[in-house]
Amino acid sequence: MLERQVIIKELEEKINELNKLSKQEAISVDDEIQTLEKKLSIIKEERWKGLTPWERVQLARMSNRLTSLDYIENIFDHFIEFHGDRLFKDDPSIVGGIAMFNGTPVTVIGQQKGRNTKDNIKRNFGMPNPEGYRKALRLMKQAEKFNRPIICLVDTPGAFCGLGAEERGQGEAIAKNLFEMSQIKVPMLSIVIGEGGSGGALALAVTDEVWMLENSIYSILSPEGFASILWKDSSRAKEAADVMKITAEELKVLKIIDRVISEPIGGVQENPQVVFEALSNGIDGFLEKSRSLSKDEIISSRYERFRKFGME
Repeated sequence: MLERQVIIKELEEKINELNKLSKQEAISVDDEIQTLEKKLSIIKEERWKGLTPWERVQLARMSNRLTSLDYIENIFDHFIEFHGDRLFKDDPSIVGGIAMFNGTPVTVIGQQKGRNTKDNIKRNFGMPNPEGYRKALRLMKQAEKFNRPIICLVDTPGAFCGLGAEERGQGEAIAKNLFEMSQIKVPMLSIVIGEGGSGGALALAVTDEVWMLENSIYSILSPEGFASILWKDSSRAKEAADVMKITAEELKVLKIIDRVISEPIGGVQENPQVVFEALSNGIDGFLEKSRSLSKDEIISSRYERFRKFGME
């Protein structure tokens, strides 16, 4: 559990106990409750100021963090999910289909984690197999054919690295996505909502713009993997997170991402509606801006965006 979370939880439990006592015993404890609530508010504000990169990693991995389907259900209308890559089978770790956004038909594709152990096993803990990336590309090409904008939701520790995935061409599937996405002639937006791990995330992020939620991460690999390679010691993951530049704020400064979406104190799960509204307004603005661009301008702008990395 994150630091100070225990204190926050204890104060919340104490306030709840006093509220129950006040109702059951008809005892006035309003002054005590107000004092504790004020203290709780101060601690929460201090707690969520200046989070370390490792704390952001922990937040991005929280089991109660919203998943792609949560965003799809609350931001888009009339979502119809499509299945299968037409080559092998369906991959539940990637969900995608068509939906309506403020009257505009769009294609939405997201990496999907589970809510519990059973669901995580079904979703492979949000780690796609090759067929997942091929399904995503199939939907992107379909969107291009019918001139639909594409919205991608990124949330994966990384592409699955099992034997079967390698046998079915995991590297080729990711590489093909990178190549094809660079040339798709419709507006494309990616939003990192949790973990954005390695090529598994990039395979849904070669887009016109990439946004990140405030407490999400986006990196070449996990801090544990980084520490294992650099120092031969995965227990130094916290130290690795400090030097990897994986947080939204750091990546915005480096111009790797284009926008940071603020989260409420405690994370997006504390007040999802605020984030849903911010994303809806942002997507609306992105689509409006994209309408004025020709297909050639869309591709050229996307190309230039990636060419500038590391040059400024």
